[in-house]
Amino acid sequence: MNFVFTTRKFNGSSLTILGRNAALQPLREMPIIGGTGAFRLARGFGTAKTYF
Repeated sequence: MNFVFTTRKFNGSSLTILGRNAALQPLREMPIIGGTGAFRLARGFGTAKTYF
């Protein structure tokens, strides 16, 4: 999954997240494996939460 930023400070930069996004689980962790521009060589993890 790629997130591309198109405004302000991070315009033209992107983050790449890889992993299973099991939307039915209330909270997920997915690894950040890289990026471009301001996020070059990014590493870490992102969390996602589903709201119903």
